[in-house]
Amino acid sequence: MNYILFDGPYRDNLLPFTYTRPVADIRIGILTIREKWESFLEYTTTTVTEDYLAEKFPMVEMEENIMINASFLPNKEIIEFVKGLKNNQALFKGEDVIAFFVKEGEEVSDFSKFEAVEFKGDILKVENTWDIFSKNAEAIAEDFNLITKDRESMPIPTTVNTVNPENIFIEKGAVLNFATLNASSGPIYIGRDAEVMEGTVVRGPLALCHNATLKLATKIYGATTIGPHSKVGGEVNNSVFFGFSNKGHDGFLGNSVLGEWCNLGADTNNSNLKNNYAEVRLWNYKTEGFAKTGLQFCGLMMGDHSKCGINTMFNTGTVVGVSANIFGSGFPRNFVPSFSWGGSKGFVTYKTIKAFEVAEVVMARRKEEFTEADKAILEHVFEETKKYRRE
Repeated sequence: MNYILFDGPYRDNLLPFTYTRPVADIRIGILTIREKWESFLEYTTTTVTEDYLAEKFPMVEMEENIMINASFLPNKEIIEFVKGLKNNQALFKGEDVIAFFVKEGEEVSDFSKFEAVEFKGDILKVENTWDIFSKNAEAIAEDFNLITKDRESMPIPTTVNTVNPENIFIEKGAVLNFATLNASSGPIYIGRDAEVMEGTVVRGPLALCHNATLKLATKIYGATTIGPHSKVGGEVNNSVFFGFSNKGHDGFLGNSVLGEWCNLGADTNNSNLKNNYAEVRLWNYKTEGFAKTGLQFCGLMMGDHSKCGINTMFNTGTVVGVSANIFGSGFPRNFVPSFSWGGSKGFVTYKTIKAFEVAEVVMARRKEEFTEADKAILEHVFEETKKYRRE
């Protein structure tokens, strides 16, 4: 059977992160959503996504296919339902379709003629940007069980202080010295070739992915994911770094999500709680207004390739688009459009030629190529988000 992940109805709710990737390639927990499905299915998936993303994230269709809504995170129970789908069957959770069987070339506009199979078990769903951090504790725990099942951790170095060490897993090549790891409130996963520098204090759940680094005296607490090749220092609470992003110095980041290739300057801080303790509202690209989150704690959402200078201050519930560059004193506004250059005193357009020069240099430092496909995606985002910028 061929398995294809599709974006589903919540793709626009997950902007700015889905400007540059399908829903399937969002990281929550230890793995991306795609990596979770592929681990359970033991099959390489492809993607149905926006046309401008299709070159980088193509779809491979075969004679018989099962389409899977990438907003849902797989578990052992749901996999049996998905694998068991037959022709003309669709699997539902409430009003949402989780998966359906389709033959090559068949287009599905509605499911009224499908035999509906209802899934009544528990399953995590990523519907909004803030779900990425607010559901991260559960996602880390599920991924930890998936990844470490029937495997043995590398030994914990004798210089490392631990609480509940049976809930700590260290992959081959990881380096840890004179750190404190407290896994009493959730598992701690240290990926291959990752590094935890001296003086670091961690309270789980934590996912430190492969080749990621916690710098000297870092403080991590509350369901945090540090994606591959990211470098993080200072104080971090309940936040997710997708990968290849840096917060290398002191400063606080809480209840936040950063895409790939982001950089926070030294002593950057974000607020994750309003002074009046009121519900936080976030910019919603679908409604083009600020929407209720139902959360009291909510910080920064920053899209791929965005950066900020030293001493930057972000207000509670700030959304920064793709490839923005923020600097200067004062608080920038709570919604910074993609390809904006400036700060609290105002923004101008960050021209793609300049943004591409930076992206090429930044990616080369991690031995990654800034491809023509990457350029085409960012050019599309530049045009699509033009309406939000003051030219």
